Amino acid sequence: MARIGYARVSTIDQDLETQLAKLKVEGCEIIRSEKVSGGSRDGRPELATVLDFLRPGDELVVTRLDRLGRDTRDVLNLIYECEQKGAFVTVLDPHVSTRGEMGHIVLTVLGMVAQMERRFIRERQRDGIEQAKREGVYKGGKQRLDRDRVMALHSDGLGPAGIARAVGCSRMQVYRIIQATL
Repeated sequence: MARIGYARVSTIDQDLETQLAKLKVEGCEIIRSEKVSGGSRDGRPELATVLDFLRPGDELVVTRLDRLGRDTRDVLNLIYECEQKGAFVTVLDPHVSTRGEMGHIVLTVLGMVAQMERRFIRERQRDGIEQAKREGVYKGGKQRLDRDRVMALHSDGLGPAGIARAVGCSRMQVYRIIQATL
């Protein structure tokens, strides 16, 4: 029986150290972590690895339920998958485990709260953007790619695949930038 920890933060500039330290203190032999949104289960390869690795009697440990996911259905499906493998899920804050029936009820309610919290975050974000637009200070999201460099490489005759490798993005992003500037 292994205790397997899973830590997640939503953005690259957030810190995983607190979660990792708590999971180590709890005796997790294996800890997987990633920096990706918990709004969906898609695009979370470390979580997929943990789920593939779980064996009967293992325990998946997270510091808080929203680290597992912010969508009630996703969280309940993850718990169900763990149980189908004979594994348990334990949340450290508040301390709840699927080893007992009461744990299932509490985790369902916590999953619903996490989903509601995500909706509130989106609403506050939308409100903030609208207010910034009204005040004329909204500049849009942070540009992640150097569009001038993409176009310069394109002008130099480099193909989309070469440009994508050079700037560290997908070919589709290169196509979109080229299309937008033509």
